[in-house]
Formats: sequence, structure tokens, C-alpha cells
Amino acid sequence: MCVAFSSTLGTTDVLFLVTLCVNVLFIFVSPAPTYKSNCFPNDALGYRNVTVDRPLCLAVDLSPARLEAFETTCAKAKEQPLAKLASRMAKALGPGPHQDFNAFMAACARDAEEHGIKLIAKRKKLLQSELCRTDDEAAPVIKKVHKKGVAPDPLHGLYEAEVDGKLRVVEYEPDTDLRDSEKVPLLEEGGIESFFRREVLPYTPDAWIDESKTQVGYEISFTRHFYKPAPMRTLEEIKADIYALEEETEGLLEQIVGETEQ
Repeated sequence: MCVAFSSTLGTTDVLFLVTLCVNVLFIFVSPAPTYKSNCFPNDALGYRNVTVDRPLCLAVDLSPARLEAFETTCAKAKEQPLAKLASRMAKALGPGPHQDFNAFMAACARDAEEHGIKLIAKRKKLLQSELCRTDDEAAPVIKKVHKKGVAPDPLHGLYEAEVDGKLRVVEYEPDTDLRDSEKVPLLEEGGIESFFRREVLPYTPDAWIDESKTQVGYEISFTRHFYKPAPMRTLEEIKADIYALEEETEGLLEQIVGETEQ
């Protein structure tokens, strides 16, 4: 039906014969479900690519070894006041590890205010990157605290949490190392939420959907729609092959052992 030929670029292209082109045109103008062709609505080939996030959980290490390394880093970054702040936190809170990064940062903010230090984003990032490590047992890092009136929606990343002794709706900082994605068919019964509750939450109950990153795409899976698996062989056929192999190899082991002994 087709002939391969070498192009001037060194790759191998395929030249379709006239008979094949006629067959393709016939299928196109007279579509019918066959083992060669089929008709699908657009939505049957579409999907939504859904981003699945999980919270960043950090533990704070204020041990002498970590503080010494942090002091060296601060010296290179010309942030010596930040190193002194960390030392004061270690004296006040202990070496740790401390499982609540939010409480640690709140304590740092109070100390910084007392000593006239501005905790700008760069300094907060330095404290997080140099004094913290991910820990599944630690409390999730709070990214944003919403105003009153916002309803909790865990499926989309809005959780109830206690902040300063009050119950508030918060968003957690996502852990990019744990970020994943799922392809949800457009024709999924119940939509994204039904798929998420069935396929994701039972295994990662702290996960949520980042709707801002959801994208629609389309793909044609020829394997899914047209592949016909070869029928499995019967037990009789398999047994016959095994017996045939035994007959072929009969005496071979004795022959090899005999040659070795000689």
C-alpha cells in the first residue's frame, strides 16, 4: 500500500500509493464504524489537564550546627542581623526540630519588630531555605489568610485552620516537588470533582485542585480505539510447545557435562 524512499535530508519518508489514497477518500466521504475507521464526537477525544497540589510541610531546625551554617550564609549575603535573629529564636524556642513553620515565622516577626529588622521577602526566603526541611509530620505552611465571609472549599485549596486563636479560611503553600497532574475526560460522568474524589483523594487526602492551571486538550489514541489484542494461546498449545522443547533438549545436558568432564 505504500513505498518507503530516502529523501535528500537523509530521513526515510513514505510515498502513498494511489489505491491507498482512494481508500482513505472513500472512508472519509462515507464514514462508517469499522475496524479501520470510526466516528467520534469532539468531546470523546478531549480531556482537561488538571493540576493537583499538596501542601508544603516544613520543620524548623535551630540546632547549633544548622545555626553555624546559617551564620556563614548570612555573612556571605551581608545579612548578619538575620543570623542574630535566628540565634535569639534558638534561645527562646529551643533547638527543635519545630513542626510549625507558621508559629516560627510569627515569632520571628515579633522579634524583628522589637529589634528594628524588616522581614522582607528575601529574608523570609533565606530563613525558609536555610533553616527548614520538608517533613510530612509538620504543619502545612500557610500562604494566605482570607477575610471573613470566604467559605471553606478543600477541593479547591481553601481550608479551615486556626490562626491567632481564631478559626479562619486559609490557603496553603503548594509543595512543587509533590505537584502532579491528571487527565480527566471531557465526558467524565460527574466532571472533574467526581474524578478527583474517586481517583485522587483516597490516596492523597490533603490534595487539592488548582483551577487556574486547568487546560483543555485533545488526543487521538489509536491504540485505545483500534488495537485488537491477539488471542491468548490455549493451555494445550502451551503444553505442546513445552513438550517439544523438552524433546529437543533431551540428552543435551548430559552431553555438555560429559564434554566438560573430558
